[in-house]
Amino acid sequence: MNSASVRSRYLQPYRTIDLVTIASLGVAFGVVFWAWGKLYGVLDLAATIGYPPSGALLGGTWLMAGVVGGLIVRKAGSAFATEVVAAAISMFVLGGTEWGFTVLLSGLVQGLGAELIFLLVAYRAFTLPVAMLAGIASAAFASVYEWTYYYSDWDFGYKLAHLGFFAVSGALLAGLLGWLLVRSLAATGVLDAFGAGREAHERDVVHQD
Repeated sequence: MNSASVRSRYLQPYRTIDLVTIASLGVAFGVVFWAWGKLYGVLDLAATIGYPPSGALLGGTWLMAGVVGGLIVRKAGSAFATEVVAAAISMFVLGGTEWGFTVLLSGLVQGLGAELIFLLVAYRAFTLPVAMLAGIASAAFASVYEWTYYYSDWDFGYKLAHLGFFAVSGALLAGLLGWLLVRSLAATGVLDAFGAGREAHERDVVHQD
């Protein structure tokens, strides 16, 4: 494979609809992130269970934007950009959160984790396993970041447990639910301009046959 072919796989140009979709998803998920942050403070799973690392079981929701953005737009940087826009919306536009500027830093880290998986499959595979791996990678990046900024006093056992809980949440809440969300949207026809929409039509044709 020549270098031009390799570049074409990774550096597909963005269309206007791609940019609009990233922005729209970012706004929608920014609202979700903000609301989930409020609910997170009420649920306080870590205190309820009595094991601090278990709070990461609720963290997967904050990773969904990157996974969904990558599954829909399917171009280099789309997962990262969607996650960052969502974090920025939740922090700036919606009056901020109790975590302040670190929300944007979290978005950067989480977006990088999801983006890495789509990069590794050359933006050509958008299956459920890929979505779940993107959620797990996003969770892993986020977990290590949180060890540094929030839980530096934890021992290594707590940190590993936090990583495990976060990975499970990333796989299920961001990966599985994100993939199901994209499938549901594609079935309505709103994603016809994207690969996910075309794949939905192909599945319909197979089922009809």
